[in-house]
Amino acid sequence: MNKVDQIFIIDDDPITVFGIRKMLMALDAAAAIDSFANGQLALQKIEELLEQGGNLPDVVFLDINMPIMDGWQFLEAFIQLPCPRPIRINIVTSSIDPNDLDRFENFKTRTSHILEYRNKPIRLSDLEEITRAA
Repeated sequence: MNKVDQIFIIDDDPITVFGIRKMLMALDAAAAIDSFANGQLALQKIEELLEQGGNLPDVVFLDINMPIMDGWQFLEAFIQLPCPRPIRINIVTSSIDPNDLDRFENFKTRTSHILEYRNKPIRLSDLEEITRAA
């Protein structure tokens, strides 16, 4: 498996973050894994990386239901940023609301980033597939 440079996990649930991080580490999928408890913190980091010419994440795992800035608000702001290359963004959610899937489909038509939608719990095989594609 190819190792990516950077993975961001944006989720306010520490158990989910722990699980995804542990599985990614077992796969030796990334040189660095950073986590953020809400979209605002992650967006600030990405803006900082863009300003400083730093490496953007190759893969983002994004929850949609979070405090301060939820996943949809994050995506709305993120797709406006001048990213030099497409980023693989994996929406990972426990939502069963069909409106969330509709919003996902709408975002896919508005960006060149690679968006995927997966339901929690995320499995090791999902992570292998996601990181292999990156």
